[in-house]
Amino acid sequence: MAGLSTDRAHVPPGADLEEVRAAAAGCRACPLWERATQTVFGAGPRDAALVMVGEQPGDREDIEGAPFVGPAGKLLDRALEQAGIDRDLVYITNAVKHFKWRPRGQRRIHDTPNERELAACRPWLDAEIELIQPRVLVALGATAARGLLGRDFRVTHHHGEIVRQLEGPPTIATIHPSAVLRARDDTRTAQMEGLVADLRVAAEVLREAA
Repeated sequence: MAGLSTDRAHVPPGADLEEVRAAAAGCRACPLWERATQTVFGAGPRDAALVMVGEQPGDREDIEGAPFVGPAGKLLDRALEQAGIDRDLVYITNAVKHFKWRPRGQRRIHDTPNERELAACRPWLDAEIELIQPRVLVALGATAARGLLGRDFRVTHHHGEIVRQLEGPPTIATIHPSAVLRARDDTRTAQMEGLVADLRVAAEVLREAA
């Protein structure tokens, strides 16, 4: 995979997924932990055929300690159902495990993680993927796509394409569900249809791999 981490110092050697999850709860590799409620690790079956990678937890996820449980997660659930993918069989995680935010009045607003923060969290993501050994990866949004497929990858130009690399499973990038939520009323339906179409590509690769 592009950008595969070589710094695994804070990932316990030989650990299983639950041990890696426990270790990540105490991660201090970058400053994001100082303002976050908790580490938000991935969730789903340990033998999932499909792993989905988003950018970072949001406000709801930071509070509840689970990925994709807010509005974007609910929209993703609908998209997966329309694409014919059983949500209960998907492992879902984020490239960054702590919520990065800035204040706006009484609200905490998402702030995009920088390269240092992505690099600090990369060993956790690599460990998840290596331990689960999925047949397909789906990158949700530009940040996750660049992390998995390289800095020059553009979701706007290559969403829905099957990218096969020397290391790791076939990877498909698509928009983040939050992009559908933010879309103008006159484009939201088309954005949702595009997300579902990309997920159907992933579903087809899964069927072929099975």
